[in-house]
Amino acid sequence: MSTAFALMAQYNQVMNRQLYACSAQLSEQELKQDRKAFFGSIFATLNHILVGDTLWLQRFASLPDGFNCLQSVSALTRPKALDEILYQDFASLREARFKMDEVIIAFAEELTTSHLQQALSYKNSKGEVQNKPFELLVLHFFNHQTHHRGQISTLLNQSGIDLGVTDLLLQIPDA
Repeated sequence: MSTAFALMAQYNQVMNRQLYACSAQLSEQELKQDRKAFFGSIFATLNHILVGDTLWLQRFASLPDGFNCLQSVSALTRPKALDEILYQDFASLREARFKMDEVIIAFAEELTTSHLQQALSYKNSKGEVQNKPFELLVLHFFNHQTHHRGQISTLLNQSGIDLGVTDLLLQIPDA
């Protein structure tokens, strides 16, 4: 499974670079325009993905075996809300996104079968204690990103910008 997560981390980085390149074709005002999406704007949805990544990686860092690569994320201020705007301008958000993607790749490389077989106890955004299989939480982590990138893809398309091919299949190497 760690091979699959390494693939997902690589896919995540490629898709985020593609997504941010397309988003950069819009003005700051267009990015922040309320488009009646779940998080309102493209900009707010991009922020939400980074909020989610930050929260999950901070939770993952608490796994007893730990992950050296997550120290920088652990040091970040914990987002207070899922719709928090972490960065006020697109350039700062893009820089933070690309740094986070490097951390995610390192995290996937550090994952072991031993990590994946554990349970992780954490508090959800409502403060409720959860105890779930770590492997499935990592799966959720990557699925969450893909889900919201799909929303942004639609918003970009409605603005006349084609994100291009987003299929994971293109990242899977030949056997």
